[in-house]
Amino acid sequence: MEEINNIEVVPCTESDYLKPFRVHYNQNGTKKSWDFMRTHDSVSVLIFNTTSHCFVLVKQFRPAVYMNEWEKTKTQQPQSAEKTEEGAAEAAAPESQEGQSASEGESSSQWPPASAGVTYELCAGLVDKPNLSLEEIARQEVLEECGYDVPASKLKRITSYRSGVGVTGAKQTMFYAEVSDDNCVSAGGGEPREGELIEVVKVPLHEAMTFAYNERIQKTMGVIFSFIWFHNNMSPKYKISTNV
Repeated sequence: MEEINNIEVVPCTESDYLKPFRVHYNQNGTKKSWDFMRTHDSVSVLIFNTTSHCFVLVKQFRPAVYMNEWEKTKTQQPQSAEKTEEGAAEAAAPESQEGQSASEGESSSQWPPASAGVTYELCAGLVDKPNLSLEEIARQEVLEECGYDVPASKLKRITSYRSGVGVTGAKQTMFYAEVSDDNCVSAGGGEPREGELIEVVKVPLHEAMTFAYNERIQKTMGVIFSFIWFHNNMSPKYKISTNV
């Protein structure tokens, strides 16, 4: 998962997942413009294993997170170091680097480690199957990503909310699923034909809130919110501290 190389950054001229637009509008008499992306809504699932009393998360490499870290690394490079090396770089540089991949045009030492783009997340997926209900889509994601076969009727709807409101405004619907080791029918890991490379991770219940608030662990807001929801609504049932 963390062996990332041959990085190349190119313009995105066409995508099956993101469509960029610019909207012009008047608000209270003021003319405004806003750039946004049209994308799919999604579902996410907080999975709790009642056999081992742990949460089941997924861990995967996210290029957007990685490139965000790379951009920060570039802006933090000392200007003095750049000027010191400027003469030597010009002397050693080829006539043109146009068309090179980012890995060829940049020193490998300038790229952050691949772990900078690895995040912990809830099992989730796009709402891109109009013939299926949200519960059925969530069920498929749980099976593909985490290997648990759970009936759609057993999925409890927690809530829905807007994510990325400044860029996409897409809606995500969050579910809760209780599973046991008996429900595990495969190792999960996602759909290889779709390029998914997912690691299934278990977080013990008593360590959940420490995990949620540990800023050194990269995670989505959905993980933090769902752990808090579980602590407020479900933990009394199991009489185990979530270590808040």
